[in-house]
Amino acid sequence: MDVVELDRIAVHEAVRVVELARDGEWERDSPCAGWTLRRLVAHMTAQHHGFAAAARGAGGDPAYWAESADRGAPAEAHRAAATSLLGAFAEPGAADGEFTLPELGGRFPGRLAIGFHFIDYVVHAWDVAATLGVGLELPDEVLTAALAVARRVPADPAGRGPGFAFAAALDLPPGAGPLEETLRLLGRSPEWG
Repeated sequence: MDVVELDRIAVHEAVRVVELARDGEWERDSPCAGWTLRRLVAHMTAQHHGFAAAARGAGGDPAYWAESADRGAPAEAHRAAATSLLGAFAEPGAADGEFTLPELGGRFPGRLAIGFHFIDYVVHAWDVAATLGVGLELPDEVLTAALAVARRVPADPAGRGPGFAFAAALDLPPGAGPLEETLRLLGRSPEWG
C-alpha cells in the first residue's frame, strides 16, 4: 500500500477519535507528557496545516506550523485541517516533490516526509484514543507499515525525550503486536491511562 494511502487511513482514524471527545474531556491529560487533549489536538491541527503547506511548496513559512490559541471547536478545526492536508497529499506529484519541514531541519523527499506524517498520526490517533478510553480502529496493513517506519526512527537518546517528537524507547515484551511494538519503540506505554 502506498504511503499516501496509509497516511489517509491514519488521518481518517485520527479524525474519528478526535470527534468522539465531549466538552468536558478537552482538559484531560494525554499520553504526551504535559499536554492536555486540547493541546494535543491543537498540535495535530497545526501539523496538518504545516505538512499541507510543505506539500504545496510553502513549508518554510512558520505561520503554517503555528498552533492556534483559539479555544473554540478543536474537533472542527482538526477536521478542516485534515481535509486540507489530504487534498494537498493527493495533488498530482505531491509525493514526488520535496517538503520543507522546519521542525526536522531541512528538506525531504515527499514520500519520506509523508511517512513522517503517517507514523505521527498512527501514534497521535492512539494518543487521543487512549486519552478518551476508546479503541483504535486501524487495519493490520496500516499497523504493520507503521511498525516498519517506527523501526527506522533513530533511537539516539540525544534526540528523544522532552522537546522531541518521541520519548526514549521502552522495553518490548515477548509477543507484542505491531501497534504495541510501534508505541513502545516511540516511547509510549500501551498501558497509559
